[in-house]
Amino acid sequence: MQNVRLVTAVGARPNFMKIAPFIRALRDYASSPSPALRFEHVLVHTGQHYDDAMSDTFFRTLGIPHPDINLGVGSGSHAEQVGRTMIAFEKVLVERQPQWVIVVGDVNATCACSITAKKQRLKVAHIEAGLRSFDLSMPEEINRIVTDRLSDLLFTPDAIADENLRREGVPAARIRNVGNIMIDTLDANRAAAAALSVEGLLPPKLIPEQNVLESVASPGGLAGGYAVLTLHRPANVDQRDVLTDLVRFFLDELCLELPLIWTLHPRTRARLESFGLWRDLLDCPSVILVEPLDYLEMLRLNMDAAIMLTDSGGLQEECCVLGTPCLTLRPQTERPVTLEQHGGVSRLVGNQINRIRAGFKDLYRQPRRPHRPPLWDGHTSGRIVSALAEVSSGTD
Repeated sequence: MQNVRLVTAVGARPNFMKIAPFIRALRDYASSPSPALRFEHVLVHTGQHYDDAMSDTFFRTLGIPHPDINLGVGSGSHAEQVGRTMIAFEKVLVERQPQWVIVVGDVNATCACSITAKKQRLKVAHIEAGLRSFDLSMPEEINRIVTDRLSDLLFTPDAIADENLRREGVPAARIRNVGNIMIDTLDANRAAAAALSVEGLLPPKLIPEQNVLESVASPGGLAGGYAVLTLHRPANVDQRDVLTDLVRFFLDELCLELPLIWTLHPRTRARLESFGLWRDLLDCPSVILVEPLDYLEMLRLNMDAAIMLTDSGGLQEECCVLGTPCLTLRPQTERPVTLEQHGGVSRLVGNQINRIRAGFKDLYRQPRRPHRPPLWDGHTSGRIVSALAEVSSGTD
């Protein structure tokens, strides 16, 4: 039987959620009655996300095996991360000699590993290809464009992504619309998340200086509904006036209607403290500040949230399938299929307070409206593995 060696590179938490179902699909293929070939899989963690405790938590929660190789790239500027990743990953490719390098999403590791693979004349497959925000101020957009230009197989989540690639001149034979692999992860973990208690999961993660433990821990303390907030992009948190206006809206308007559960990114917390906003948040009884959550915990919050406010891409997709009204705190999104005009539940509001206010008033009392775009059915990873098998065995 033909052996095909795959090296898969992951670098940050968004990658972990996308690679878990792919690894399961490889196992399922190997145990199928008559596989056309044998995949040998090497999982490389670049270490771009350098919080080992959080990385280990995500791997354990999602059932991802311990990486075969950890490059330990760590923190640094974009150039430093990309450069260190390329140097270390090249050594892996020279040693392992794979037929395919699989990259995922749009983090620095995705770009760095695809460049390194092509310089070694190896085939590259990109999971989550074709997404475009058309905003080159976003480092992720540059990573997406470079990776897609170099990839031999481009696994797209939706028809809009297909069209983006066709406009850029990518041959149709290289594009495979397989659906959204993030939804494979959501469907696989939905029951486990539903078994968690919101009031039970929050107290261990609460920022200790605040005095909200009693209201959170009380039975049914959040039964009347709550909003969830994630915020980390530089455009939202690095400018004092922007972040101050956002915090004042949350404290003076949103929290009069709903308790706000804010999952804090380390970058955001540092800015809140340096801009003198931290104390006001700690003193507000309707703001619940929590440390970063693992995947199941965040999914559980999303499942019952009255509204999500986020500048994260993955949460837009989860809100779409769960039906959670979502205010996307960005001027553009690379995931337009999740927007209201395409049947989703997300609305672009950027960081302009008048738009956030209007969107909040429109959406937070609306009933949940789950929406699944075509092929967002929980079986994307199987389609990816089948396509790799077909191309590698020459049956495609």
